[in-house]
Amino acid sequence: MGLQRSPSNKPNVQPKPIPGTKNEENKVNGYSTTNEPILLNSSYNSWVVEHPSALRSFDRMMKATKGKRIVVFLDYDGTLSPIVNDPDLAFMSEKMRKAVCKVAKKFPTAIISGRCRDKVKDFVKLSNVYYAGSHGMDIMAPPRAVKSSDGKNHNIAPDKKGGEVLFQPAKKFMPAIQKIYRILEEKTKTIQGARVEDNRFCISVHYRQVREEDYGMLEETVKSVVETYQEFHVTEGKKVLEVRPSIEWNKGHALEYLLDTLGFSNSSTDVLPFYIGDDRSDEDAFKVIRSRGHGYPIIVSSIPKDTGALYSLCDPSEVLTFLEKLAGRREKSSSYRTPARLRVKAIENLK
Repeated sequence: MGLQRSPSNKPNVQPKPIPGTKNEENKVNGYSTTNEPILLNSSYNSWVVEHPSALRSFDRMMKATKGKRIVVFLDYDGTLSPIVNDPDLAFMSEKMRKAVCKVAKKFPTAIISGRCRDKVKDFVKLSNVYYAGSHGMDIMAPPRAVKSSDGKNHNIAPDKKGGEVLFQPAKKFMPAIQKIYRILEEKTKTIQGARVEDNRFCISVHYRQVREEDYGMLEETVKSVVETYQEFHVTEGKKVLEVRPSIEWNKGHALEYLLDTLGFSNSSTDVLPFYIGDDRSDEDAFKVIRSRGHGYPIIVSSIPKDTGALYSLCDPSEVLTFLEKLAGRREKSSSYRTPARLRVKAIENLK
């Protein structure tokens, strides 16, 4: 099913052809890469052999979805938007927004980000997707009836106000998180370029603009503060140190929670989750998909890296192309029906 790839011996990756000549058809794990440019970086080319392009593999992947139900999970920074120096300026393009909206009209779609849920929702500005912030520790699922694989309606119970369903497994840590945030803001203000971001259930200390010689001091400062709070720990992402509660919850758990909420927990062989992400925190979701034995974990990276993903996309521009292709795929009996009130909002988002 989704995790299967055509077995073959690893081919030798050829150097970049002379400009102006037509590439011969290459095969990467059985997938055609006709007329695709080959990068000069041989280590990256070797890595792509192990993690074939999801674009070049698209048709083969779609064949495996026949009769299955697709559920789409997306990271935000570095996946739907480019990585930028100022985290407040990580805007997604209108083309990307339209592509995500169209995908969400066809398949249940969720965005799972390390950002505060409200922030990522403000960036995305779509009402027909699910949002999970703080690495999945803050999930808002709109109430809707979804047909599970047995054909029965699965209703998501609304909150007391009749609105969306809120799930926050780290809620009890909020007072301590706010204390740590204030301390880190004070202790890092003398380190040029350091930025502390409150992401509600986790704290992000960005160092993309910190001088290399100052990084050690910043790391030591963050870790020394967190050491006094035994229920917290520090993880690393792309130019960011993150302070999180030490609970057994991550993006992988969020993926499982959303699948269960949608009524797919007992139909693993009938559901193919797609997860596209670029950072270390996304590895937890890749691991969950691989443990299910069905689905497509896709890493976004232009450099070789250790990953549990089986497929790859180079950058957000390739993510856009992939989502556009997915949105354009013709669905038959297993198509997803967005509730009427969300379809209206989705149409408004496209205007």
